Amino acid sequence: MSDAPLRLLARDAEDLSVLSVHLQDAELKVADLVYLPRERRFAFAADRFDWERRTLENKNCRRRAAVHFEGVTKVSSRGVPIEDRAARLNLLAMAFEAGEEPGGAVNLLIEGGGVIRLEVECLEAAMKDLGPTWDCTCCPEHPEIETEAASA
Repeated sequence: MSDAPLRLLARDAEDLSVLSVHLQDAELKVADLVYLPRERRFAFAADRFDWERRTLENKNCRRRAAVHFEGVTKVSSRGVPIEDRAARLNLLAMAFEAGEEPGGAVNLLIEGGGVIRLEVECLEAAMKDLGPTWDCTCCPEHPEIETEAASA
């Protein structure tokens, strides 16, 4: 398996779902979230779990990645300790909510029920790995989701 850095672009909801899969269980710090209103850009750095390597090689690895969204007109959050710059977050998924074409909102779903909402003029996002992988000791688990699925 190649250790080549991953580079992805998202311009629609389907593309964003691919980014979301690669960023599932990414660890990030509130201090690494940046909104630049004049540039209409929201960006963050994260330590993403390498799910592809886990599937193909049964190895637990992380790698540093940079993510940014363009055309962001507003950022809001619920259930995220934005004022605590040292707080660590676990990104579960990203989803696009269509609005007035071609705009809408991107919801970053945070473990524990938190949401960071980006209102966008149109969906334009990119992710780029910043370096090599490193081994980590565990694979992320979501026992509450498994429990809900078993009882359904």
